[in-house]
Amino acid sequence: MSSQENSEENLPTKQDPAHGAVAVADNPFADPGLPPHEARQQDLDERTAKRSERTVALLFTVSMLATIGFIACFVIFPVDKIVHIWPIGKVSALNFSLGLTLAVALFCIGAGAVHWARTLMSDVEIADERHPIAAEPEVKAKVLNDFKQGAEESVLGRRKLIRNTMFGALAMVPLSGIVLLRDLGPLPEDKLRHTLWAKGKALVNMNTGEPLRPEDIAVGSLTFAKPEGLEEHDHGFLNEIAKAALMIVRLQPEDIKDKRELDWSHEGIVAYSKICTHVGCPISLYEQQTHHALCPCHQSTFDLSDGARVIFGPAGHALPQLRIGLNDEGYLEALGDFDEPVGPAFWERG
Repeated sequence: MSSQENSEENLPTKQDPAHGAVAVADNPFADPGLPPHEARQQDLDERTAKRSERTVALLFTVSMLATIGFIACFVIFPVDKIVHIWPIGKVSALNFSLGLTLAVALFCIGAGAVHWARTLMSDVEIADERHPIAAEPEVKAKVLNDFKQGAEESVLGRRKLIRNTMFGALAMVPLSGIVLLRDLGPLPEDKLRHTLWAKGKALVNMNTGEPLRPEDIAVGSLTFAKPEGLEEHDHGFLNEIAKAALMIVRLQPEDIKDKRELDWSHEGIVAYSKICTHVGCPISLYEQQTHHALCPCHQSTFDLSDGARVIFGPAGHALPQLRIGLNDEGYLEALGDFDEPVGPAFWERG
């Protein structure tokens, strides 16, 4: 038997369609058309439609309440509060509550929109013939008509409860983003305008940790000091020292040109903020002959014999001076706080 004969014998024979054979259509790519439309229960019963409307409105209302809860959590929970949530374990109370309330707010808006579309908006399928990309006047008119028809089918004008609660939910969700701006940092209030220096605070050497006497400071030397009671292991040490860091220089009283500087000094010992008024770098260089202090970051130069005024560089104003004196035990002490805020940009910020 030849292979040709064998292949012909194995070919399936044509069968009568009545016996289960699949008949080949004349055009396998013909448009099968749309199945008949099946009306939903909401289309047939207005009470069912009302129930769907109330469900959508409830979801939007829950979203609004969750947004209010988000804002409330920001106010109620401190940043460092830790709670145990089963089965997650120990988590930040603030982060957990913010994530939960924001998730509920966004989910309820999405769920409400989906339920609205599936139960109340028109679900009639319409076959639309393809058309050229160019927008003809007739096309524009058709788009406008379609938009109007869609607006009517959305029942937004008739279902006022859905419309109002949806607008409320969408309007309140952005409040979450506004409240998140708090994470940029706590409000400074007037904290930046005050330091730990106060009347009676002894000047403590930054290197030795010992209170300073006038004889500890030689003419032409540069000494760094901190307020009495501020220790490196204290919580918030870096924030406080960034405002209260002090540099002390001893000049000959006759070399001091500024009258107020002389009045606020003690035996030629002057105390100025160590924080540069340009961008807040610590000043660490001192030229004995000229009495100039130099900021190493951008070379702003201050004349410590003339009220620490700026004589070179980008700094905007002079260094604040601390008024000092001598206590009963013979140690140098502050006679108050700086008379103006330390650091940069305060003049521009008012």
